[in-house]
Amino acid sequence: MALWKDSNSPGSGFASGSASAPPAPRDAAPNVAPLPEAQRRTGAARADAKESLIASGLTLEGKINGTGHVRVAGRFKGDVHIDGTLTLDSGARLEGHVKAAAVIVGGELIGNIVDAQQVDLREGGRIEGDIKAGSFTVASGARMRGKVEFGWDRSAGSATETLAESVITGTV
Repeated sequence: MALWKDSNSPGSGFASGSASAPPAPRDAAPNVAPLPEAQRRTGAARADAKESLIASGLTLEGKINGTGHVRVAGRFKGDVHIDGTLTLDSGARLEGHVKAAAVIVGGELIGNIVDAQQVDLREGGRIEGDIKAGSFTVASGARMRGKVEFGWDRSAGSATETLAESVITGTV
């Protein structure tokens, strides 16, 4: 859902260069940051993927599903299921379960992370919950309370599944 119309698109109601077109901001620089390392490694960054932002000072509750990237600078309560990267900025808080290609935690996450290719727990970041990921990076000064499983190939099954099968069949 767009909150504005592109003044250069056909049917927008404004002719290019007409006197009735709204002036473009002259000093507004695009808010574009370089892609985080996790996005480059996982391939989660696509040229057509957009980033949605929950700004600081905002508190939202609900569910997030879809493709693209999500950056949380405020507070969000609910589950997140995206094909892109979820980034929690310093001071942000998310309460809910996360399924994303890559997760970068600089704030606080209360919930589980499942099926992520990459999880980066940054300095000052905090996770209370379990993590299942392809790789997991922890910076000095980060905190976590929960169980972590990483580095397992999905096709080979996890060590817990293999052990459970061995115990059930009576072989160890």
